Amino acid sequence: MNHLELKSVLADCRSRFDALAETVLIEKEKHKLQTLEQKTLAPDFWSDQKTAQRVFSEQNAIKAIVAKYQKIQNNLETLELMYELALVDEETDLTEAEALLREFDQDVENLTIQVLLDKPYDKLNAILEFHPGAGGTESQDWAAMLLRMYLRWAEAEGYKTQVLDYLDGEEAGLKSATILVSGHNAYGYLKAESGVHRLVRISPFDASGRRHTSFASVSVVPEIDDTIEVEINEQDLKIDTYRSSGNGGQGVNTTDSAVRITHLPTKVVVTCQNERSQLQNRETAMRVLRGKLYQLELVRKQQELDELSTTNVQNAFGSQIRSYVFHPYSMVKDHRTNAETGNIAAVMNGDLDFFIHAYLIKSKE
Repeated sequence: MNHLELKSVLADCRSRFDALAETVLIEKEKHKLQTLEQKTLAPDFWSDQKTAQRVFSEQNAIKAIVAKYQKIQNNLETLELMYELALVDEETDLTEAEALLREFDQDVENLTIQVLLDKPYDKLNAILEFHPGAGGTESQDWAAMLLRMYLRWAEAEGYKTQVLDYLDGEEAGLKSATILVSGHNAYGYLKAESGVHRLVRISPFDASGRRHTSFASVSVVPEIDDTIEVEINEQDLKIDTYRSSGNGGQGVNTTDSAVRITHLPTKVVVTCQNERSQLQNRETAMRVLRGKLYQLELVRKQQELDELSTTNVQNAFGSQIRSYVFHPYSMVKDHRTNAETGNIAAVMNGDLDFFIHAYLIKSKE
């Protein structure tokens, strides 16, 4: 890179930083931080432990935004200084500038996405449910592939995962599965993945080697914490217990520890069989139920949040949010944003940020 190329790139960097500044509103964030710091100085601050923890959590989140913004600003100023030095001496080595530009691009994108996650439920943990569509073994195998894909993504992002419920497929794959992804903004990111996913490939289960199209749905709901109230009347619940099965992390139990809860007014059903005791499974199932009921309320109140729910989406052709084509060519395409890539192996190994970011940005347009 020479100084003329750097000049051209810097103009774009400055434009992107100005756009970021309008998104972040850094002075407003700093003011919020000061307000929170004042709260921590109150004599009775620790009298309510839950409120204190929420204040500290919000404080840390804002500090992270301010620090990232400052880093981006400092890097831009360093790049502009490098350009000025290159004007004086055209022999100036701009290798460091190239590395700094790559860092600048990544930091701007990451902070932009982080700021877009501004809904009260975005910061929560995420509960993912996987269900194969029509197609028997082929679609059950596809659902298991999707489960693996999201576990890989969560691992790469530093999130914790827990299998809450798992039912094996008849020959391969799974009939249903539920996992919990824990960490800051887990739901904010994963809400983009809720919907029907379509697979096109040569089926390993077809002796004739024919191409098959399969479907599986991924439903994503937030795990509701104490900051959001969801009222559930015990009289509206039908609770069944049964013997656990499958390989949901604990093997097959010999007691009726698995729990199925039906919310009668809404017909929402949740199950959990991963924990060792019936009491633990019931507590976990109730957390999942609270998340589902909260999601239904969001959809009822705000039609623009329809993408949060896949309850009424047919798990078949024409309703998919994304297609994964293994044959006759390699491509993954999101039909909501038109984002696509030919590196299907990377996607199946959890490289989903490209699609998640495209969805979050488009949802704000």
